Amino acid sequence: MDPVLYENIIDVCAILMLLLSVLSITTTRMGKLVQHFAIHSLVLAVIAFVVAYYTGKYEIYFTFALTLVLKVYVIPKFLNYTMHKINAEREIEPLVGIPGSLLICTALILISYLAAEPMVQSLDALGSTCFAVSLSIVLIGMFMMASRRKALTESIGLLLVENGLFLGTLTISYGMPLVVEFGVFFDVIIAVVIIGIFAYRINRTFNSVDTTFMRRLKDD
Repeated sequence: MDPVLYENIIDVCAILMLLLSVLSITTTRMGKLVQHFAIHSLVLAVIAFVVAYYTGKYEIYFTFALTLVLKVYVIPKFLNYTMHKINAEREIEPLVGIPGSLLICTALILISYLAAEPMVQSLDALGSTCFAVSLSIVLIGMFMMASRRKALTESIGLLLVENGLFLGTLTISYGMPLVVEFGVFFDVIIAVVIIGIFAYRINRTFNSVDTTFMRRLKDD
């Protein structure tokens, strides 16, 4: 593959992932949010495939396959099932409004690019761009976890953080050892299942998945 074409594809996909992360902040419907995550993961899978093809590292094809199966199909299916089971199709008003969230996301992106600049002097242009985008996605995912009220929505933030970290490892160091990647995928699946179970139990107890109920609990 031509190096220029490779860089262009990776750049476009990375920017698309960043735009999808920002778009996820603007939606209050769980169905749309899960759909955005599935597309987000699909773009990450495309990046993994392109990196594997360009570098000739066949173990990255396993990353591509696992991302495609687990993050594009299995996890969204599980989240949709849980969402319908507890009737949580719409997010309660987030702690930070949509305009405020967009401003914060813009600030996080600027901070990411400024913070990445001195740390990527030894990287090429592609690596420095993807590192900044990866850091932006991680910060946006963490902001989503902190600013949303429902447990399922917060789980999407966790998944965005994980996707951002994988983007960085794929484009800068061309992936992690296969055993580590299997461990990370397993941990993510377990975390999502546990969050789904907790969301179901919270809904049964409080008739809502608003986690602010948990924050207001005090010891007698």
